[in-house]
Amino acid sequence: QVQLKESGGGSVQAGGSLTLSCAASGSISSTDCMGWFRQASGKEREAVATIWRYDNPGYANSVKGRFTFSKDKATNTLYLQMNSLKPEDTAVYYCAAGRCSGWSGPPENKYWGQGTQVTVSS
Repeated sequence: QVQLKESGGGSVQAGGSLTLSCAASGSISSTDCMGWFRQASGKEREAVATIWRYDNPGYANSVKGRFTFSKDKATNTLYLQMNSLKPEDTAVYYCAAGRCSGWSGPPENKYWGQGTQVTVSS
């Protein structure tokens, strides 16, 4: 089992910045993909950023150039630095971990955090 706990959400004005953190614990060695997802009210959950094994992070087009996904291996903490935030970035943000072989599959293929709310006002 892997436990994930997000923090750092909040409310900001458009153009502002936030950094989300995700503390990972448990059987982390059983996972080789980690990522951030978000779900806006009334919409489906979407991938924001993913690290596939040891590759550089990949980003959704909507956040490319504004968000940066990093990982501190020493503390097993994931970070999502979000700059130039827009109202359309408003969502609950989740971190996730799992096997890359099942990453594109259903949500139950991944471990999930409880989510943290990000609200961007115009």
